[in-house]
Amino acid sequence: MAIILDGKKLRDKILEELRIQIDKFEKKPTLVVILVGDNPASKIYVNNKKKIAEKIGINSTVINYSSNVTEQEILSKIEELNNDKNITAILVQLPLPDNISKEKIINAISPSKDVDGFTPYNFGKLFSGEKPIVYPCTPKGVLLLLDEYEINLEGKHAVVIGRSNIVGRPMAQMLLNRNATVTICHSKTKNLSDIIKTADVVISAVGKNIIKGEMLKSDCVVVDVGIFKDNNGKTRGDVDFESASKIASYISPVPGGIGPMTITSLMLNTVELFAKHSEKF
Repeated sequence: MAIILDGKKLRDKILEELRIQIDKFEKKPTLVVILVGDNPASKIYVNNKKKIAEKIGINSTVINYSSNVTEQEILSKIEELNNDKNITAILVQLPLPDNISKEKIINAISPSKDVDGFTPYNFGKLFSGEKPIVYPCTPKGVLLLLDEYEINLEGKHAVVIGRSNIVGRPMAQMLLNRNATVTICHSKTKNLSDIIKTADVVISAVGKNIIKGEMLKSDCVVVDVGIFKDNNGKTRGDVDFESASKIASYISPVPGGIGPMTITSLMLNTVELFAKHSEKF
């Protein structure tokens, strides 16, 4: 049976270390989250972020706009936050309503306050092989968890399933930076099962139950980033945990694997941005 990659346990350890670190700060970091509309899942995510931030000593403010807010109003608010020296980090909760350009909104955030690592500056740094100001939260969380279990990626064949800018693309680049050999698969990939079968490390971020144990190479490492509710309302991941855990050497559960690590990375990024701001001022 596979060893469980326990994201909750590592989250608790890192957050406690951060709490002790922040406690020594004279001034506290401030994270501002912009939430547009009333998407129930987004509200839960934002409340969780706020709760955890405050628990470890980060000031957290949520700016909640109704779904009929104009793009210009949000852009003006971001400009105001960019210029406010008391604000450490800005996060825009996705998805945004259809009438608002995600690209325009993300691009407006100052790279030095871009806690998600999504601005073109930080993305460009990452993809040019340079170090961005901060790394995107979910891929960062994946690597933190693999490092905790001393899983070496050098020379390994890593298959990333999903090509979003939030997980798939930055994940692939960060694996390349660790000297893994990377294959990206997506909805148009042919012979997906054959490719997965060659993987030493499988990282799936699709949001559909697509991977069964028989598709995996013996003793591979499986990281399940996907999360969704099935028809019975049960929280599921991309991987059939029961069959996969009999084949893999390590596996992350859903829930309790990468979810806790994403929010942990957000807190780490906030503190990293705070340290960089402190150096400047």
